[in-house]
Amino acid sequence: MDRPRRIDRPSLMAALAVVACHLALGGRYDLFRDELYFIVCGQHPAFGYVDQPPLVPLLAASLYKLGLGAFGLRLPTALAAGALVWLAMRFVRLLGGARLAQGLAGFACAVAPMLMGLVATLNTSAFDPLAWTAIACLLVKAGRDGDDRALVLAGLVAGIALEIKYSMLFWMLGLTIGLVATPERRILSRPAFWIGAALAAAIALPSFLWQYAHGFPFLELGAAAKGKNADIPLLPFAANQVFVMNPAFAPLWIAGLVAPFVARPLRDLRFLVIAAAVVVVIVRLGHGKDYYLAPLYPMLFVIGAVALAPLARGAMGRVTAGIGVAAALGFSALAAPLALPILSPPMLEAYMHRVGIAPQQQERSFEGTTLPQVVADQLGWHDFAGQVEAAWNRIPAPERAATAIKVDNYGEAAALDLYANGLPPVVSGHNQYFLWGLRGQRPVNVLSVQESLEDMRPYCESVTLLGKTWSRYAMSFENDKVIALCRSVKPPLDKLWPQLKQYS
Repeated sequence: MDRPRRIDRPSLMAALAVVACHLALGGRYDLFRDELYFIVCGQHPAFGYVDQPPLVPLLAASLYKLGLGAFGLRLPTALAAGALVWLAMRFVRLLGGARLAQGLAGFACAVAPMLMGLVATLNTSAFDPLAWTAIACLLVKAGRDGDDRALVLAGLVAGIALEIKYSMLFWMLGLTIGLVATPERRILSRPAFWIGAALAAAIALPSFLWQYAHGFPFLELGAAAKGKNADIPLLPFAANQVFVMNPAFAPLWIAGLVAPFVARPLRDLRFLVIAAAVVVVIVRLGHGKDYYLAPLYPMLFVIGAVALAPLARGAMGRVTAGIGVAAALGFSALAAPLALPILSPPMLEAYMHRVGIAPQQQERSFEGTTLPQVVADQLGWHDFAGQVEAAWNRIPAPERAATAIKVDNYGEAAALDLYANGLPPVVSGHNQYFLWGLRGQRPVNVLSVQESLEDMRPYCESVTLLGKTWSRYAMSFENDKVIALCRSVKPPLDKLWPQLKQYS
């Protein structure tokens, strides 16, 4: 009879510590822009949405019902952060790494600034590092141990990940190219691989059918995003990668890129490095944001830790490793307030000025925002809802029944749907809100929140300014917008609606 497997206490304790830290901070700020939007999307259940598959919106709406606010929505991402640390340490064991290598990989996955920030809110990217690393680990296990169950499980993980974010396709493409280009291509000839692939396709099929039925709006959105994102030259982009992943961890992931080509025990991992290179090319061609590459690093940390840990056996090696760990901890401690809700907004603003660090601008519209986007997009929504609600209440009661509220983007629309009192369903041409149309309304007038009063006049019999938006720490483009009543919209809003589509 087989002996029961012993619990790997170090990896389990490390994972639980990471979960506890993220849960302790989970409710300090308000809901993030995308979290608000996910909740409203999930309240309209579907097999897909314009800008994402259905799993995160459905999860967000379900958690929101618990009444735990931001803390409740961030339970899954805190668990994902802990699971990533556990998985990285187990991955190291699979590759033959000892305790030091396990500790290095788990430590890097726990405190790399980008990985910390990625799980600070419930978002579709928060689960990518865990899913991508799990698939890499399972493929290696299948190759080394001949474990067909690992291939089927990899398909299951890929299918679930595709119901969270379509970027899993990039990783699947990269892995396929990596396998074909190396001796590990023998995995492709195993029936279990194709069973796993079929399982992934079956799980993801409803979302892709939804996209097909609606003309693949996600592709249109992706093309628009290429123009929206800042076009950062290669060298600044690469330098920022070093910064956001912690410069002290650079030796780890660089070793992860190189070791499979120079260390015989790791040669079977070359397909993973090739897959990572494919993803980098795709992201750069698409003007992708810095965090699009974040899912690659845990795997590289694992490989790099296995390659470098043996060098720390001597006295000099131990001293060097200790200095590296101390430097990494110090840098991550300095960067943590930019990624996690540790400081209050005024304290964070003062802190950024004092230490002289700020995140790289990833979208053109972020310019002028005081705080990092991951923070600013959690602030100001109650102010915004209150300002629009006050403007609405200034409209004479008889006119309100014939008035719709229109806003520029899904964050504003979702904030009003969730936070404002006594307002009709909000309309917007942005992403999923465009498909929802006028939401059962046939308005004569429109209370519009937008950049310019003058842009409204050609469409209105009269325009009345009722207020402006402002919140100290909100995204800069959300401030100083006009809140104005457009009476007798011409042509009617239902006729104008096709022109208002904004997929971005």
